[in-house]
Amino acid sequence: MFLVKRDNFNKIYIIKGLMTALLLSAFIYLAYFDIEYKLLNTILGLVSLYLLLKIERPALFFTGFFTGVLWFYWVGISFQYYDLTVLGPLIVLAFGLGYGLIFLLIAIYDKIFFRIIIIFLLSYIQPFGFNWFIPELIFIDSYLPTSKEYFALILASIFMFTQLNKKLKVLALVPLYIISSNTSSNINNPNIKISMPQLNVSQEQKWVKNNISNILEENLKHIDTAIQKGNELIILPETVFPVLLNKENFLMHQLEEKSREIDIIAGALYLENKQYYNATFHFSKGKLNVAKKVVLVPFGEEIPLPKFFVDLINDTFYNGAQDYTKAKKPTDFNIYGTKFRNAICYEATSEEIYQNLGDVKYMIATSNNAWFTPSIEPTLQKLILKYYARKYDVTIFHSINGSENYIVRP
Repeated sequence: MFLVKRDNFNKIYIIKGLMTALLLSAFIYLAYFDIEYKLLNTILGLVSLYLLLKIERPALFFTGFFTGVLWFYWVGISFQYYDLTVLGPLIVLAFGLGYGLIFLLIAIYDKIFFRIIIIFLLSYIQPFGFNWFIPELIFIDSYLPTSKEYFALILASIFMFTQLNKKLKVLALVPLYIISSNTSSNINNPNIKISMPQLNVSQEQKWVKNNISNILEENLKHIDTAIQKGNELIILPETVFPVLLNKENFLMHQLEEKSREIDIIAGALYLENKQYYNATFHFSKGKLNVAKKVVLVPFGEEIPLPKFFVDLINDTFYNGAQDYTKAKKPTDFNIYGTKFRNAICYEATSEEIYQNLGDVKYMIATSNNAWFTPSIEPTLQKLILKYYARKYDVTIFHSINGSENYIVRP
């Protein structure tokens, strides 16, 4: 009889955890299917936070587990391109268990007020530097703002709702009504004719030696087409040239010559002093400016562990490949008198790249999402870019291989 009751309780915890995780993740999947109803996202977000305050402590583990899987299952997809497909399910499991343990922290001292504090602090927890779990992001396409200050106020309103008697619960909605807003910043587009051709080169074909000449030729055709259409700037994605570009003298010469007619932004690898960089090349009027990546992808471009473990992991799983080197600070491009902050893929979703913007109101972000498609990764990335565009009042021009290009405005 005891075992039957325990099994039933476990099922209840699992179901409650799953339902809460589905609500916490709904905004991503609604965006993935191009379903955007602000009222629906507002309600789903508020209910999910309410459940985080009310469900039993064991259910919180399952909430974290399913949230980790629903938000980040796509990370495992990329391992097939390292011939490590077998690790894919283990990576998904690791995300589930990791966020399951993190969510248990919500009720380590099981009082509602303490839960509110930990939920607020969750966005500051970045395991191994991975910073894509932002709790306030659930309101990105809702009637409620997404700053951390307003998120604290939203949590306080939900706390009021749990504490007030039935007749007074409506008072908890007053702060939410006050902060709800449809206003947005109005930044004009730069007075530059910009081309962002859509590229969809599969990751498995991108680095095949026999395909490289065709890929390079297609890239040059995109530039020529942009010139013919009278564009002043063309933005091509991350590693669009699958070579050590600064070591390809003939190709560099071609790009420099074409840049006399159009500014060219293009991603490629850069080699300097035996160090490899993921970089953005800016060709303008026959001259070159290189922006090296500042924020590297944990376990993708660098191993965020002590050197002994770094060497062991690289030797075991990556055939002895070395980590990329990172730059010390972001780079701003000056294009026809307008400043653009450079961001390469993961960088654009990192707080660090938005520091010290000064008078910079525009960002050029480049990505290669072919690593993770088909999946929700491009959708989650776009939602995070919306979050930072609003937070830092910057317009982001995002050129992508493997998913749709777009412009994000504050």
